[in-house]
Amino acid sequence: MTIQLSEHFTYKKIFRFALPSIVMMVFTSIYGVVDGTFVSNFVGKTPFAAVNLVWPFLMILGVFGFMIGTGGSALVAKTLGENKKEDANRYFTMLITLVVILGVLLTIIGLIVLRPLSSALGASGQMLEDCVTYGRTLMIFNTAFMLQSVFQSLFITAEKPRLGLIMTVAAGLTNMVLDALFIAVFKWGLVGAALASGLSQCIGGILPLIYFLSSKNDTPLKFVKTKMEGKVLLKACANGASELMTTVSSSLVSMLYNFQLMRLAGQNGIAAYGAVMYVEFAFIAVFIGYSIGTAPIVSYHYGSENHNEVKNMLQKSFKIMSILGITMMVLAQILASPLAKVFVGYDKQLFDMTVHGFRLFSFYFILAGINIYASSFFTALNNGMISAIISFSRTLGFETLAVIILPIFLQLDGVWLAITVAEICAFVISISFLIAKKEKYHYA
Repeated sequence: MTIQLSEHFTYKKIFRFALPSIVMMVFTSIYGVVDGTFVSNFVGKTPFAAVNLVWPFLMILGVFGFMIGTGGSALVAKTLGENKKEDANRYFTMLITLVVILGVLLTIIGLIVLRPLSSALGASGQMLEDCVTYGRTLMIFNTAFMLQSVFQSLFITAEKPRLGLIMTVAAGLTNMVLDALFIAVFKWGLVGAALASGLSQCIGGILPLIYFLSSKNDTPLKFVKTKMEGKVLLKACANGASELMTTVSSSLVSMLYNFQLMRLAGQNGIAAYGAVMYVEFAFIAVFIGYSIGTAPIVSYHYGSENHNEVKNMLQKSFKIMSILGITMMVLAQILASPLAKVFVGYDKQLFDMTVHGFRLFSFYFILAGINIYASSFFTALNNGMISAIISFSRTLGFETLAVIILPIFLQLDGVWLAITVAEICAFVISISFLIAKKEKYHYA
């Protein structure tokens, strides 16, 4: 039975509604893990390090789709809650058009700057060539990647989270199968890894576009004739700025991590960090998936001025995120060794570094979910400014300072602990904003 945004949400309904988004994000992360596993075990340690060095930049290019998707879906859901269906469809059409235009422009820019940027990050010789080979191949599919990101959010607003999940699973399975075929069988190396990811992104980005254009689209969202309205697009982008800031900041901070790790531990440090980040993506995807899955509920009820339901979602979500955070940390401590063995079990020194690093790194899960949800909650309330401040503080702000300062005193351990220190500081910011704005948004 379909759950509608207008309903009252019990814990059971929240989980049923958010589960497809959680599974969708986890699945997306898992097939990223499969990418890393194949590259590390079949192509080599240097190509694996190259992929992890250039990956943050590729994410910066693709995350504009996530920004437009989260900010735009909040605007569309709020508009539907106000019972302005024609406006919601115009906004929907404008958002997808913007993604396509922006995707092409960012691809051109990325192809031009990739080599000098990789060199500036410390890549040289074969590692530099590996960065360019992987990055340029995958960058060709950037528009599809952006469409995949935007439709992940809009499927939820369209009350079709399960269909969004099906699309993501199809994309993930495509990536896994093609990874095995292109890397293990055809021996295409990094080109094969990039092609596998790019073609899977076409499944996740192009198929939803075809669905929404087809006569089978029975959702509230339809493509309609409209013109590009700068004010609307700016509002959607500003509202999703926190999601953009989170990923851009995380990507920039990842570059800083790589710089520090190269300085303190050489190529092994970057490879260890890459393995930790692949596993971290799968863990943190639960928090992100839940936040994406529940945001349209908050937006809808905010638009319809149902303040009790907004309060209900905030209270229940904080309890859920607290329990999940502790659970994630415990699982990370238990699974650190077997997970590290999947990626770098072939190298004892690298394996030991990865296990130790992940166990220190994993303490940040305790508060990460609460901070991620707090940022998403303000995005859902169409307050992109506060959402962006929370995201900015927990990534580019506090984490940058921590990863620069802590290694001075703790050496390599300081790098692994930096993110936990940043989350503690960001938690104070999140709680402060939630208390300060409770009267304005009536969730007191």
